[in-house]
Amino acid sequence: MPFIANTDAQRREMLATIGAGGVEDLFADIPPELRCKGLDIPPGLTEQEVRNRIAALGEHNSSGLVSFLGGGFYDHFIPAALGAIVSRSEFYTSYTPYQPEISQGTLQAVYEYQSAICRLTGMEAANASLYDGGTAVYEAIMMSLRITGRRKVIVDDSVSPIYRKMVRSYTGNLGIALLETESVEGLPDRDAIAAQIDGDTAAVIVQNPNFFGCLDDVADLAEMVHARGGLLIVSCYPISLGLLKTPGQMNADIVVGEGQSLGMSVSFGGPYLGFMATRMKYLRKMPGRIAGRTVDSRGREGFVLTLQAREQHIRREKATSNICTNEGLCALTSLVYMSLLGKRGMVELAGVCARKADYARSLLLKVPGVTMRFPGRWYFNEFVLNLPIAADKVIRGLFNRGLAAGFPLGRYFPEMNNCLLVAITEKRTKEDIDFLAHSLEVIL
Repeated sequence: MPFIANTDAQRREMLATIGAGGVEDLFADIPPELRCKGLDIPPGLTEQEVRNRIAALGEHNSSGLVSFLGGGFYDHFIPAALGAIVSRSEFYTSYTPYQPEISQGTLQAVYEYQSAICRLTGMEAANASLYDGGTAVYEAIMMSLRITGRRKVIVDDSVSPIYRKMVRSYTGNLGIALLETESVEGLPDRDAIAAQIDGDTAAVIVQNPNFFGCLDDVADLAEMVHARGGLLIVSCYPISLGLLKTPGQMNADIVVGEGQSLGMSVSFGGPYLGFMATRMKYLRKMPGRIAGRTVDSRGREGFVLTLQAREQHIRREKATSNICTNEGLCALTSLVYMSLLGKRGMVELAGVCARKADYARSLLLKVPGVTMRFPGRWYFNEFVLNLPIAADKVIRGLFNRGLAAGFPLGRYFPEMNNCLLVAITEKRTKEDIDFLAHSLEVIL
């Protein structure tokens, strides 16, 4: 038990032990002007006044903007039934399922989530979720190092720059050779990647659809890296898999992605959800939790955590991951979302997004001076426009008309200062898209 000082004598003894003359000495490193002089606590409010106050504060979080933002985080419709289900107390109060005999509901939900991710990605095994899309890419890198025993990773710059920055931060002191290749006309440069792959290459990382919204069949990259004993890691946008060939069909070895679009709102940085799936032969090298289905001594079906030691993360550099928990409620949310839509619903949703994006592209290209940055490329629900002036200036003008018109790529790609990344989801109506096109023409 920790020692707690309950008397003045005990507090004086503790301070003397560390060489402090008084409590004030503990704060000596903080400049006096930065110290709190006291708490200005207003008088108590009634319940009704508190509700009104919180509601007023909440209004500050509502921009009222019609959003065409994308870049990995998408404004999809969230069914009301989803909130009603995941807010049930047995779901949102559940925690670590260390004792399977009292955690069957949580474990079954995790198992069903893993199964849904496998079906969505075309892979054979999935874990019980990770923190977000960026950390999932990092965890996939570390997994590839464990599988291959190699230390070199190649990542194309069409992978989200946010993810790449996170990966550079995570791997900066780990002795990993992290090489970035430059994409050509919106797609990974096959020749540049081939020139970098050698006998020490653990993995090649690509994204589909990539950060520019361009679609690609990366089966040839899988064959290329497999020929040298490496792995292919694919980051994907889960909603697009309602229409597109799955990473599993393109022979990917590890599939990761951001699960925010599966029923979670676009909030101020999270909480989000990283998903990961792989081939069965790599299951034991996969980080995080894995739930399995089994039978007890009487033949009754049950669910357990399997293959991973409870506190395996304390093994430091020998651990499969330093993740010791998972985004359980977020994973459950995505499972409920996929269950509510079902297979047909996922296909229909992806189709609606693709058709609306096609309508938006055709309309926006009629605005004088607007062209496609990557003409001839296929896309899902997101594409890059070339504008006659800087994209951030256009965004500021459209913001005043109630539109979050897209993402200015010049923030991450200086040579694309005039480029605007526009995303269309099922929430954007014909009137929204028409108004965007009209407003863009007015601004230009």
